[in-house]
Amino acid sequence: MHLLFDIFQGIGIAAAVGIRPFLPALAVGALAAGDVQIDFKATDFAFLEGTPWLLAMVLCAIVLALVERRVGPAKAERPPIFVVLAAVALGLGALLFGGALAQAHHPRWASDWPGYLAGIACALIGLAAMRPLFVRARARLEAQAASAVVLYAEGIAVAFAILSVVAPPVGVVGLAALVWLLIAGRRQRGKKYAGLRILR
Repeated sequence: MHLLFDIFQGIGIAAAVGIRPFLPALAVGALAAGDVQIDFKATDFAFLEGTPWLLAMVLCAIVLALVERRVGPAKAERPPIFVVLAAVALGLGALLFGGALAQAHHPRWASDWPGYLAGIACALIGLAAMRPLFVRARARLEAQAASAVVLYAEGIAVAFAILSVVAPPVGVVGLAALVWLLIAGRRQRGKKYAGLRILR
């Protein structure tokens, strides 16, 4: 049962950093530092709750906010900024999923490559499901209101990460919702393109 709950935690945390990377990682590290339903101590992932790591997440979140404010959220969703951010999110997803599996001292075969690969997959789902949603939301709003979409994204990601830690089944439910959003979004885009072809 412990392994199952740790997997659930890893799923939700990794998906959350796929939505927005730094603040969810900071929240999970802070919870781990306080031993709140997650603990990386005495594992290879102990650095995830260390002060240097937490400060790094704070600085990265500040830098990202400044970059998005300078270039605008729309431009931040394009290469090269988006590519770098996506790579960081996948890396964080891998580390945090691995850490979630290692916390109860499960065998290394469970927390190493399987955890890394599962973390990348969950972060990728979070990224692929929510990014188009946020892009569409910004496109429909006025400039001032559109800038607040980033704050909503951060809030969703942080809440998802925290809830996945304190109530692990939330991670699975949240991932299922993200998969549904991803499939529904692709179907909607497919219908839109089909309609455009008919008009032509």
